[in-house]
Amino acid sequence: MPLRRRVFIVGPNASGKSNLLDAMRFLRDVAEPQGGLQRAITARQSVSQIRSLHARRYSAVVIEVVIALPDGEWTYKLALTQDNNRVPKVEQEVVRHPRRGVLLDRPDRDDRSDPSRLTQTHLEQVNANKAFRAVADFLTNVRYLHLVPQLIREPDRSVGKKRDPFGGDFLEQVISVPEKTRNSRFRRIEEALRVAVPQLEKLELKRDVRGVPHLRGLYEHWRPNAGWQTEEQFSDGTLRLLGLLWVLLDGTAPVLLEEPELSLHTAVVRFVPQMLTRLGRKSGRQVILTTHSADLLNDPGIAGEEVLQLSPSAEGTVVELASSKREVQALLTAGITVAEAVLPRTAPPNASQLSLFGQ
Repeated sequence: MPLRRRVFIVGPNASGKSNLLDAMRFLRDVAEPQGGLQRAITARQSVSQIRSLHARRYSAVVIEVVIALPDGEWTYKLALTQDNNRVPKVEQEVVRHPRRGVLLDRPDRDDRSDPSRLTQTHLEQVNANKAFRAVADFLTNVRYLHLVPQLIREPDRSVGKKRDPFGGDFLEQVISVPEKTRNSRFRRIEEALRVAVPQLEKLELKRDVRGVPHLRGLYEHWRPNAGWQTEEQFSDGTLRLLGLLWVLLDGTAPVLLEEPELSLHTAVVRFVPQMLTRLGRKSGRQVILTTHSADLLNDPGIAGEEVLQLSPSAEGTVVELASSKREVQALLTAGITVAEAVLPRTAPPNASQLSLFGQ
């Protein structure tokens, strides 16, 4: 599927939106220096849990991506299976470059003489990915965010986790950034937060006597300095918006967002697409997000080429560009927004039956 600078993934519940993001996260986990194939699969329990429920017996799990980098469009393909002992194995690993040709095609002669080599990818090995290090570095930097405000308020639940996408070590990530850079980002975030949270005047991050970082915000109050609150008092919406703004400013690699509209006021959600556009122009950052929000998709600037529609079928989920459907494209050309042209097509056919619950 072609991916633009902004990508909006829509579809009914349990159609595979989160799985689509997780396929990208999976490659990130494999490429990470502290990760690797075995750890990435263990985090998802087993190859059997990754494989589609519609798959036939002995089928492989295949992910293929095309990555546009300054020196050309790289193609990376990884096919996985498992042996009789449920040990994950590489069935195929291929790297291609338009000018340099095929740089990797496994299994090769060494793999056939030593099958244990197939328990690891070359993507994860520094001594093996030199020829395509740019691909490994790109995938390593992909970010995923689905903040759970309660985890930010209670970081002890996630002790030991690094780059937790659910926010367990979010404040540690923020405070680890050089102070000058952090303060610069905070100033920009403060400006944006004041729009959504009018009483907020100032943000700061400090460590307590135990070394634990705490977020503090100064709110307008009739008594001087009485309006300070920590992350424990921040609303869910404030924490989620702060996290969203921070991750969008933190780097230039692609970022994957899971329903960023959660806990946010509709008036704020409505302007998220425009915010992504402005940030994309400055940093070139790609943002891929899932959503059910009509308010978010009501932006007339969202094109059909930016929307992936997921439709469950008897043999899995079909993914199509909204613009590939003639009737949808006709509606968009006529000035109808994606929210009106696409969202109704993702609604469960018998949703009205829910009103009968309890009778």
